[in-house]
Amino acid sequence: MTGRFAGRVAVVTGASRGIGLAVAQRLVAEGGRVVITARKQDALDAAVAQLGGSSVAMAVAGRADDEAHQAETFERAAEVFGRVDVLVNNTGINPVSGPVLDTDLEAARKILGVNVLGVIGWTRQFRRQLGGGSGAVVNIASVAGLRPATDIGVYGVSKSAVIGLTAQLAAENSPAVRVNVIAPAVVKTKFAGPLYEGREDEVVENYPLGRLGAPEDIAAAVAFLASEDAAWITGQTLVVDGGLTLAGGV
Repeated sequence: MTGRFAGRVAVVTGASRGIGLAVAQRLVAEGGRVVITARKQDALDAAVAQLGGSSVAMAVAGRADDEAHQAETFERAAEVFGRVDVLVNNTGINPVSGPVLDTDLEAARKILGVNVLGVIGWTRQFRRQLGGGSGAVVNIASVAGLRPATDIGVYGVSKSAVIGLTAQLAAENSPAVRVNVIAPAVVKTKFAGPLYEGREDEVVENYPLGRLGAPEDIAAAVAFLASEDAAWITGQTLVVDGGLTLAGGV
């Protein structure tokens, strides 16, 4: 690995497992230090140990859509690591499936609150702590945000909003903060399990590259967009989908 993140600190939300943990691992492998968040302290503690311990990682437990938790995360990051240079908005929920009009409105509000308003809240705190400095934000959306998605309607709408929000935030916060978004297809995680478990061979037939994604595939893309290798890139959507959208799928 290179040292692209030497001396830099990142907050990664939803990072006790799956894509978020893989992102944190990649940033640490490239010389960075990370502050990871999720709801459960025990899972976060295990993730910190996996990342290499307190010299490179710390955890703050709380709800992703809780403004007090967002503020506390940056306060503790500043106390331990000095400041935060990178924010990765990875947290996303999808507690229901089905068409939009069949979705309970309270469930829809929760999805939009975490997946969209949460991004606004975390990014606001990030920008505040930067002061007059510069940094990078990478949001995690989905190919379900690029076109209508079967059975995950409100989730897809929330990720469409994240894609649009990314462009808006990039325009409003340039040149100090670059903001980009990644739109993955199905990645083999517990979160995405209902989309492929028990029928993976059938699902993979729709992927020109012949496999589902791995968390490390997304982590590599995040590391690129968060690094100075992407210094002239902002407001963009990077599709990481194994070719799925080439074949017309979501």
